[in-house]
Formats: sequence, structure tokens, C-alpha cells
Amino acid sequence: MRLIDLRSDTVTQPTAEMRQAMAQAEVGDDVYGDDPTVNKLEELAAALLRKEAALFVPSGTFGNQAALLTHCRRGDEVILGDDCHIVQHEVGGAAVIAGVQLRSIHCERGKMPLEEIEKRIRKTDDLHYPATGLICLENAYSDGYAVDLEYMQDVSELAQEYGIPVHLDGARLFNAAEHLKAEPHEIAEHVDSLMFCLSKGLCAPIGSILAGTSEFIEKARKNRKLLGGGMRQAGILAAAGIIALEKMRLRLGQDHKNARLMGKWLKQIDGVKLRNKDIQTNMVFFEIELAPPLTGEIFVERLKSEGILANLPEDGVMRFVTHNDVREVDIRRAVDVVKGILTKDFW
Repeated sequence: MRLIDLRSDTVTQPTAEMRQAMAQAEVGDDVYGDDPTVNKLEELAAALLRKEAALFVPSGTFGNQAALLTHCRRGDEVILGDDCHIVQHEVGGAAVIAGVQLRSIHCERGKMPLEEIEKRIRKTDDLHYPATGLICLENAYSDGYAVDLEYMQDVSELAQEYGIPVHLDGARLFNAAEHLKAEPHEIAEHVDSLMFCLSKGLCAPIGSILAGTSEFIEKARKNRKLLGGGMRQAGILAAAGIIALEKMRLRLGQDHKNARLMGKWLKQIDGVKLRNKDIQTNMVFFEIELAPPLTGEIFVERLKSEGILANLPEDGVMRFVTHNDVREVDIRRAVDVVKGILTKDFW
């Protein structure tokens, strides 16, 4: 039975071309700056984003936390969305690593209201107040929506007014760019630093990129070493990242098309309610009607027994994610299995 893995786009397998490039990669000691393949990847990423410099890091969480550590002083406040990845899924790293506190704001489709951001900015040096050290955005957002460039520009201008840097968690930056029909640098120009993942929809097995000014990246490189992320012959990994940037980002539209198709078919099933008002990227969020004896755990186990992997519902919401290893025929099969479970064909 062919497994259909809809848990995340983190499960993507490296392509045959990536595996060959990894096997043949020219390498050196990256901590010394001697790995030519890592250097090529970093230069390619910086040029693509039109930033001065870039840094290869082990993961997206690592990149975000290194950015917080580099931008902020201990005790600073960081303004960000209340359901963004840094708040929800990075194990409280902001407190443990950078020693900052998070001032979160309710988001709608990845947007914090501008007036709420400004309200939370510390505007005086009163000895009772911490300083606002950073504003964080996320694009594409963890709910699958892409954040428009006009909003990002508005946040950037507000931050500049108060002299506060902006960091972008762009784990799925290229998904956002695909939906917005924008170039990656058009998103990047509105932030001081950004991170994006090579290991999600771009299919590289490991790694993310942190980018910004040369001064910022120089400090971040030292912080990478501090955090244990100084890798040696990392060109073996970077070789896959180069192919991810040169080729795999250009095919993300197919994942978005497949997600829309999945949403269309799921919507036709009694007992399924789509959460996405419109499916913009590669994520489909939906609720299922659970009636005894069917529970979320049993639902996921039933899917697994039919060769479909999915995460447990979170607050009653399921998420299916399309990616390079999910074909249209897989989507049809998954939807049919969901329908069968909800109509008790599997009982």
C-alpha cells in the first residue's frame, strides 16, 4: 500500500537530483567559512532576496530564535501574532534563548491590526518599562494565508517610525510569493531580517536560511556557533538547498492547485466543514463531525489503516498539507477514505 503523508510538507523526500548533488558535493569546514557549497547557497539566497548576506542554519526554529537573539537584548519585548509559529510551536525558545518576552496580538489571516501594534510599542524610556526590541511577521502564515505586500509595507513604515527592526518568519516564503504573484525580494524588502525553510515544500532534507544586513548576519553567525549550529562539512546538505532554490520553488503552484482541489472535494462530504474561506497555499483546514464512538484519535487511526497519515485535530481542526510527494490521485483517495469513515463504511 502506498503511504499518502498529509501531516506536513516537512515530510517531503529529497529528489533524485538532490541525492546525486549531495553525494558529489564539494565540501570544506563551514565554521571556518571553507565550504564552497554552503557559500554558494548563502550567496544565492542573499541575491534572491536582495539582502546583503545570508546564513545557512539547521532549521526554521533555529533561524527564528537566532534572529531574536541577534536583534534583541535580554528583557526586550517582541510584538507578534498570538498564534504564530514563534509563540505556538517553538517550545518557549524566545524566553529560554534570547530572554525576551512576547507581546502577542490577535491575528486575522496573518495580520495584526496596525493600531494594536502601535499601542503595544513602548514609547518612552520610563524605568518601569521594557524596550520594544522587535516586531515579527509571518508569511505565509501558519493558517495557510499569504499576507499582502501593502500590509507588510504598512508595518515596516510603522516600525521605522519608532526605530524598531522587523523580522519575518518566512518558513513558507515561496508559497506566499506564489500566491501573491510576487518575487521573493518584494516580500523581503519590507523586513530587516527573514528566515525561510529549505526543508518544507522545497524538498531539501535539512536546513533553513537566515538573511539580513552583513552586520546582522555577522552577529547571527557567532550566535549560530553559540547555539551549537556551527556545522562542518555542511555542503552535503547545502547542495540540496541549491536545487531547492533553483528549481523546487518554481513548482509550488502545483501544490496550491492540489490543495484547492482537495478542499473542493472535502467540502462535498457531509460532516466536513472547511475552515479556509479560500485556500491560498498548500494547506487545507477543516472540521469533522465527531459522534460517538468516533473520536479524533480513532479518525486518525482509521486514516492510517488505509495508508493515509494525518496529525490529530488541534482544537477540533484537522489540517491536510499537499507537497511534492502528493499527487492528484492521492488526493482523490484521501478524500474517499475521509468520506468512507464519516459514512461508517469502515465500521
